[in-house]
Amino acid sequence: MKNMKRTEIIHILDQAEIGKEVNIKGWVKTFRNDQFLTINDGSTLRNIQVVLNPEQTPEDLRKRLYTGTSVSVIGVVQESLGKGQNVEVIGQSLTILGDCDPNEFPIQMKKHSLEFLREKAHLRFRTSTFSAVFRVRHHLAFAVNKFFNDRGFYYLHTPIITGSDAEGAGEMFKVTTLDLNQIPKDENGHVDHSQDFFGKSANLTVSGQLEAELAALALGKVYTFGPTFRAENSNTSRHLAEFWMIEPEVAFNDIYDNMDLAEAFLKFCLNHVLENALEDLTFLQEREQQEDKAKPQEERQTIPLVERLKFVVDSPFERITYTEAIDILMNSNHYKKKKFKYDVSWGIDLQSEHERYLVEKHFQKPVIITGYPAAIKAFYMRLNEDGKTVAAMDMLVPGIGEIIGGSQREERYDVLLEKCKQFNIPEEHIWWYLETRKFGTCTHAGFGLGFERMVMYATGMSNIRDVIPFPRTPLNAEF
Repeated sequence: MKNMKRTEIIHILDQAEIGKEVNIKGWVKTFRNDQFLTINDGSTLRNIQVVLNPEQTPEDLRKRLYTGTSVSVIGVVQESLGKGQNVEVIGQSLTILGDCDPNEFPIQMKKHSLEFLREKAHLRFRTSTFSAVFRVRHHLAFAVNKFFNDRGFYYLHTPIITGSDAEGAGEMFKVTTLDLNQIPKDENGHVDHSQDFFGKSANLTVSGQLEAELAALALGKVYTFGPTFRAENSNTSRHLAEFWMIEPEVAFNDIYDNMDLAEAFLKFCLNHVLENALEDLTFLQEREQQEDKAKPQEERQTIPLVERLKFVVDSPFERITYTEAIDILMNSNHYKKKKFKYDVSWGIDLQSEHERYLVEKHFQKPVIITGYPAAIKAFYMRLNEDGKTVAAMDMLVPGIGEIIGGSQREERYDVLLEKCKQFNIPEEHIWWYLETRKFGTCTHAGFGLGFERMVMYATGMSNIRDVIPFPRTPLNAEF
């Protein structure tokens, strides 16, 4: 076979030059009638058909063309008479790069359950569903960096190993080099961390926010985009032990600036995907509609995926206070007819059913809620003048409820110190964070977005384990 440069399938399909000789390398999807070979190389959801001449292709090669086989084909592009394709390739020579035993390869050209594919996470990229999901994930990641870069933000790599608990949740993975079979103890019988690698207790981070604040108070506008970890023993469709967080922090921004930034950010990312991954989104929309047929009517999506994303991009977001949200919920027929699973009263942490009622039933558009009770929000959120609420914000979108959470940060040293006491956060653990409030403090704000939540929303996938390549969950760290 001649040494020819490979041409990706997407370029052949989108910029076809009839009569041009090309070299395709990819994986077999199907081989039928001893002549028609369908190949995909990951550059696009679409496959390309190669027409082989049985007289020019040795029988011993044709017998090895199973789903999953890796091949290289040289041929000539021509117009196709077949349905669903404009061009095809007339094969001139075929080389098998890697065999695939059909009796062992578990990913065949048939419908596989998502549960089954999670057990084959090393191979599930080969399916149309997951290749589409991870192309969309790529476009969203690119959009995140482009949005902040184009607005003058600096990308900050915050520590993965930390001695602080930004959320105060305490559900953190511990990092140690101590011999777990012979753990050193101090005179009180506690673990002697002075003998550990860092000389103190260390954890995997749950957030880069606190460190990002430090940088924002010098660089003005920064953002983090990296892995975070939470040792929460939860097996729901919305939780992972390892996930990626996007966290911008902006000096001199207040809660209103923060809402503007979050709204612009989400709209930009979703619009970027609509413009650059519509083929994959359309496929995922059709997949979702097929899946919905097996669900009860009340669980089905009422708006198709692409339309949902366009709706968020084009809609002005409603902005209300937490108190107004509680009033709306308590005055709703839904509440009066006891259709909510969880009760509603001022001071509760809103549940997903409450959030979805607000965006899907009442306002019928995305909503940003501000002014949450201080008792249910993190210690670093700025206390409002009423003394009982904080300048927090949650962004809610149709389909899932909360997607972004943020706040204006507490910039007053004495107030922040008092909040630490109320939340039982030892001053010595975050002395460096407190010091920034003594050296040129100023108003500042930021928010956090779990990247996988946005990928779920953009792809219509209902389980967070299906939008990250190798999910980490309780009792599961395979691959």
